[in-house]
Amino acid sequence: MVVDDEAGVRDLLKDALSSDGHTAFAVSSGGDALELLRTLQPDLCIVDINMPGMDGFELLENIRGQQHKTPVLMLSARDAEADVERGLRLGADDYVRKPFGLGELLLRVAAILRRSEPLPGGSGETLHCGPLALDRERHIVTLDGIEVEMSATEFRLLDHLMSKQERVCTREFLLQEVWGIDFESQTSVLDTYISYVRRKVHRDGFEPIKTVRGVGFKMVPPA
Repeated sequence: MVVDDEAGVRDLLKDALSSDGHTAFAVSSGGDALELLRTLQPDLCIVDINMPGMDGFELLENIRGQQHKTPVLMLSARDAEADVERGLRLGADDYVRKPFGLGELLLRVAAILRRSEPLPGGSGETLHCGPLALDRERHIVTLDGIEVEMSATEFRLLDHLMSKQERVCTREFLLQEVWGIDFESQTSVLDTYISYVRRKVHRDGFEPIKTVRGVGFKMVPPA
């Protein structure tokens, strides 16, 4: 579902998505999008930030506030990093800055749909790193036995780090495995999400996620 108040953008995206094999719907406002969500249950929403009335941030808050897990890709004409971080913090799965190339946008769409699929791994498998535990089957993270709330993207990122403990996960590997980005991109989404996960699991001297400068990140269990 495409949500944009500009008719030209709506038509362009709808045609591009349809040509790429997707069934695409388009609406011009946040209110129309919420109404359609009740019946449509799309696999992905592409939402413009700058819209009159209910803007993209407000729409995203409504979507997540109603417990919709639908992935959201935000379109932003703004360059401010704070706007990007705000969208991700509210629950966006990715963002693309305007003006954008259709090729990259379609790759981002494909990447989000791929990572919305269930994680691989055996049923009932639980990963551990010191006091941190990740239950793949129940999709739960606990720290010292207390549940830590995680978004789907945060959970997937932590899963990859914990499954490769003491081994470096390169930036390219994480962007590919978590976001499906296997093309040249200047996105800062990985650094943003690493900071989110650290805020949630780094407690009382336990700081397992280490930066390997110029390479990537690794999970190091306590001695």
